[in-house]
Amino acid sequence: MGQAQTLMACEVTYAGHTQTVVAHPVADPYPVPAVDIAGRFRFKPIVVGDDRRIRRVLIYVYLETDAQPVLIQQAKYLPPFPAADASGNIAITGQQYLYAGALERELIYQCHLKGVAP
Repeated sequence: MGQAQTLMACEVTYAGHTQTVVAHPVADPYPVPAVDIAGRFRFKPIVVGDDRRIRRVLIYVYLETDAQPVLIQQAKYLPPFPAADASGNIAITGQQYLYAGALERELIYQCHLKGVAP
């Protein structure tokens, strides 16, 4: 049985609906697209590195506006990462709560690395 593929899975919740956004390691973070979240937010998780070594994790969250997306959170996580739990997942962000826009819309997310070699 081979080693699991390295990836980051983020559970993103808006308006009671949760979706999983997956990010695989990339060498160049710039072309990674943001994922639309119900037309209200854009969520962009990035894992820079490869299956052998994660160099950094980046997360960008944007509020959709009529003019253009507005950055409301930028986060960077660098190794060493926390220890994996019993299932082999590494909690990167913890549960995050973001509020933005005139109505203070709430976006909740948390991200875990999976398949990272010890």
